[in-house]
Order: sequence, then C-alpha cells, then structure tokens
Amino acid sequence: MWAHSLTVQDYQDLIDRGWRRSGKYVYKPVMNQTCCPQYTIRCRPLQFQPSKSHKKVLKKMLKFLAKGEISKGNCGDEPMDSTVEDAVAGDFALINKLDIKCDLKTLSDDLKESLENEEMKKEKNSKKEESNESIHSQAIEEKLGSGEPSHSIKVHTVPKPGKGADLSKPPCRKAKEIRKERKRLKLMQQNPAGEHEGFQAQGQPPSLFPPKAKSNQPKSLEDLIFESLPENASHKLEFTRFLCSSPLEAEYPPNGPECGYGSFHQQYWLDGKIIAVGVIDILPYCVSSVYLYYDPDYSFLSLGVYSALREIAFTRQLQEKTSQLCYYYMGFYIHSCPKMKYKGQYRPSDLLCPETYVWIPIEQCLPSLENSKYCRFNQDPEAVDEGRSKEPDRLQVFHKKAIMPYGVYKKSQKDPSEEAAVLQYASLVGQACAERMLLFRS
Repeated sequence: MWAHSLTVQDYQDLIDRGWRRSGKYVYKPVMNQTCCPQYTIRCRPLQFQPSKSHKKVLKKMLKFLAKGEISKGNCGDEPMDSTVEDAVAGDFALINKLDIKCDLKTLSDDLKESLENEEMKKEKNSKKEESNESIHSQAIEEKLGSGEPSHSIKVHTVPKPGKGADLSKPPCRKAKEIRKERKRLKLMQQNPAGEHEGFQAQGQPPSLFPPKAKSNQPKSLEDLIFESLPENASHKLEFTRFLCSSPLEAEYPPNGPECGYGSFHQQYWLDGKIIAVGVIDILPYCVSSVYLYYDPDYSFLSLGVYSALREIAFTRQLQEKTSQLCYYYMGFYIHSCPKMKYKGQYRPSDLLCPETYVWIPIEQCLPSLENSKYCRFNQDPEAVDEGRSKEPDRLQVFHKKAIMPYGVYKKSQKDPSEEAAVLQYASLVGQACAERMLLFRS
C-alpha cells in the first residue's frame, strides 16, 4: 500500500505484523505463498556482544583511521555473509598478537629453560617426523613401481608454494597450552611478590608486568567503536544525522529521545567526504534499519557490518533515556538466501512468527527452517493472532473527503470485490491499526 502519512506508533505496530517500508511504499510478503519467505528479525542490543568477526571489522576501521593501514586481503567487495574462515582468522590474529607481546627477555631463567626444552622437543619430534615421512614416501614409490594396486596407499605430497607455514610468525600452539600460559601470567600479575599461598612452593617465576587494576571484562561494543584515536590520526570519521523524506511524521514527546521519533539519514563522513548513508526509522520500541548505501571504493572497510554495529550502539544510547526503546530491527531474514542469512549472526535475536505475530528466539526457529522454507514458529497449536481483525465494521475509511466506519461505507458500495479487498487489508494490518489509520477509497 502507499502510505501518504504514518504515525510512528502505527508503523511500529505494522512492522510487528511483518510489514516494511521502502520510501513511502509499505509492503507485507504473503509468507505461505512466496518462494522465499521473509521473516522479520530483531536484535536485542542490550544483551548483544560482538562476535570475533564483528570485532575484526571494528579493529580494521580503527587501524585505518589511526594509521591509514589497509589489511591485506580486504580490498575486494564486501561479502554480505561473514564466514567461519573469517572468524578463525580472527582467532589466530589475536593469538599471534598475544605471542608477539610476550617479551621473553623478562622471563625468569626457570621459565626460559622450560620453554627452550619444549622447543627442543618439538624440533626433535619434527625432525623425526620428517625422516619417517621421507622413508614412508620412498616405500610408497617402490610399491608404486612394483605394479601393486595403489588404492589403499595414502600418498603424502609436499605442500604447494605459499601453502606452508609462515615462518615469520610464531609457531602455532595448542589452545590448552595457551590457556595454561594465560593463567600463569594472570597469577603472576596478581601476585607480584609471590605471596599467594603455595605460590613460591610451586617454583613459579615472579611477575612479568607491573601490577595493574584487574580487568577481566571484554571490551564492550562502545569501547571498540569509540576508542580514542591519536592526535595525528591519518583519517577522521564523522557521524551526523539528518531528517529525511518518509511517510513517518516526526514526533518530539518529552519522554522520547532527544532527536525525536521519525526517519533519519545517518551520514558517514571520512576526511570531509561522504562515504556512506544509512537510513533508519526511530520508533517507540526500536531503531529500524531501512537500508544503507556506500561508496564502493571503501568496501574494504566492511561498511555494511560496521554501520550495523554503529546502529546497535546507537540503539543502546537511545535506550538510556527512553527505556522502552530497546530493539534493533534489521528488516527481513531469509533463511534460504545466503546473502540474507548474515543477519542471524547478530545475537541474541528473534524472528516473528508469521501466523501468531509473537517473537521467538532464532535458535528455536533454525531447526524448523532447515526442514521447510515456511514455518509457524509458535509451537503452541492453540495460539492465535491476538491482534487480528475482529470487528471489520469499525475499520476507518476516508471517502469523498469524509471519515467514516467501514460499516457505513459498505452500504453505499455495489462492487462485491470491494468488500474482499477491505477485509484483506483489515486482516493484514490488524484491528488496532485498522481503527487508527484511514484507508483511502476513491
């Protein structure tokens, strides 16, 4: 339908029934008939914790702003879907960073000796494996030359150039070893003089670093986004908001956010040049992301992911003053479309049941979506749509410059298809919106 004008409360109720807007065009997919069902998805920002791949994007942006550095392998187009490979790469990057920061010169002789012994053992084992490998490959060559069947033989090939270990980086270690070392470092930081009971008896070395305040909490989303930059930072990113054209009427209630409710352009300015624009709607209970467009020359900054994280942080900021505004709506989640599944990575999140219009945690929905594209997420078979149209005659109609209930309007209508269209509208918008909004009839 075309929305000439909408209150923010009406649109809030509409998107909670599966509607979305594109400009002034407001639409709702027919979920059980479309080839790709589109489920409304919302994130719960107050409980949101950025994943490793999200942190990677934020750190990449900070690195670019502070030093102008562009990470290798990030110059192509921005992928819509973060892969497991990205997350694993982020893990190893953090581990390598930890290893590099650990200054061996400050270790005690005991710890140095144990680490050296460990390295010597590894070298011996690796040499033994290499000799065994060469003997084994030689035996295989002899077998292959003898004409024996080779289907049961496992051939060990030499890695192709560029696929082997990067010798410039610290050797990979087991996660268990890394956890033990972290625990050991933590104990040493907490007990600089070795005063902990039984600490010196265990022969542990003194503290590696000067004692500092305990900080076991991981960095929050705000810490990562608003981390201070050096005075001589290479780039400056500015973030501004402007009202934009939309069917939503701007409202400024005293108990609402300072910027008011309505539609906004969030502009991203880099060194005085606009590089991205996010369109959002600020509604009574949520920030709704409409769309984002950006300069493709800056796709290496993963602006789609970055803007989503900024909008989540912005929702948390608004919630501090307006307590009921506590959700971030990301539009539609399409499980059968890889380019739309990425929205499910912003956790915790919920999907809207297309039949009862209640919110269900996405973890409970995914098993059903693996079996069928269209699903009723509400597992209660007796549950119904509580907001459904129960009294269609009370629906409000705007006809010939007059406002009237549908019960009055239909008495003057002779076209039988008119009633079917109006009743369908009532069922899709629900009773509350049908009584508040005016359906224009010519």
